[in-house]
Amino acid sequence: MSDPVLRVQDLAVQFVSQTGNLLQRRERILRAVDGISFDLEPGETLGIVGESGSGKSTLARAILGLIKPCRGRVLWRGEDLTKLEREALREKRKDIQIVFQDPVASLNPRMTAGAIIAEPLWTFYPQMERLQVEERARGMMKLVGLLPNQINRYPHEFSGGQCQRIGIARSLVLNPRLLICDEPVSALDVSIQAQIINLLRDLQKKLGLALIFIAHDLSVVRHISDRVMVMYMGRSMELSEKHALYRKPLHPYTSALMKSVPVPDPELARKLRQELWLKDDTPSPFDPPRGCVFHTRCPYVVRRCKVDVPPLRRLESGDWAACHRAEELDLTV
Repeated sequence: MSDPVLRVQDLAVQFVSQTGNLLQRRERILRAVDGISFDLEPGETLGIVGESGSGKSTLARAILGLIKPCRGRVLWRGEDLTKLEREALREKRKDIQIVFQDPVASLNPRMTAGAIIAEPLWTFYPQMERLQVEERARGMMKLVGLLPNQINRYPHEFSGGQCQRIGIARSLVLNPRLLICDEPVSALDVSIQAQIINLLRDLQKKLGLALIFIAHDLSVVRHISDRVMVMYMGRSMELSEKHALYRKPLHPYTSALMKSVPVPDPELARKLRQELWLKDDTPSPFDPPRGCVFHTRCPYVVRRCKVDVPPLRRLESGDWAACHRAEELDLTV
């Protein structure tokens, strides 16, 4: 096995909220990301899944250095990005790019498609000739399935799926080695979602990219990921090889997410609805439960779950789970 291109070690991000009046101010700490660790191999796709507010997007921004972590390390090819000065970190961003969730809001409406795609080139290579930049932008449009003669059109003249293709082209114009996709298909129709996922798979093979694909739906990441990490309240609940996870999840939260995925079989859908027990709201992130953060919603909870925080540990299968009862539970869906 080759050395990982990205290694995240015990990464944590906290936000401080001020409450009370002018005379009595009180600080509350929100642990958005709490001790996340994983490795990413060259050419691998890691899917990251969880409900809204689980810390997925915050983790992505911490990896990019857009948010400063309070603890942990982000090693890119052995170099700790969290220790770099601003200019040095900016230079590393040529290798690590991001595709945002909203394909329309992430594009400047005053700029043409060509100018949007070419903007990173002007930022990092201001000495490039204008014709070179335009040629590169046209080539990127063709690569992502857009017509090069659309280069002078504005974002409002494109559909949502086409706008996301523009965003992907912009993120790839610098030839990065890692692409972080932050829920890139959640704002698109189902048929368009499949097109964008297939595009990303093709680009990964063609360009040799490593991918981090973030979603809140396990059915979406199934078709693109090699491994899947499930997050809940800023923590990693499970990290498994894709086929193993869908065959037999190791954590009750993963099992609940799988049962919430819509299925075309009415009888199976009815059965899953009857078994679906993930009904309570997520606890306040400012006041997380003691012990396992998931124990207030878990039907398999025992006394130890309410007291001891389960570490993310490697099981005999080689997969990882943060559950005291991972070996004894049969969560086959």
